[in-house]
Amino acid sequence: MSDDRNGGAAGVVVAFTLGALAGAVAALLFAPAKGEETREFLGEKARESAQKTREFLKQQKETLASAVDRGREAYQAAREKEQA
Repeated sequence: MSDDRNGGAAGVVVAFTLGALAGAVAALLFAPAKGEETREFLGEKARESAQKTREFLKQQKETLASAVDRGREAYQAAREKEQA
């Protein structure tokens, strides 16, 4: 059951991020700003998004590694119990 919640949370984070990105793009298209300012803003937001994505993927990798470790431990415990 906890897997369903984690997957749902990840989906919410992705949807929120995509919505924020779409809103930022729409704001840029309709806001009067110089080209240089707009490029600087877009570059900054792209770097922020890339950093957030790296952090999110690192967290997911750690979660997966933890789940694999717990699975190995459960397997070993069951195997030892069976052999006893």
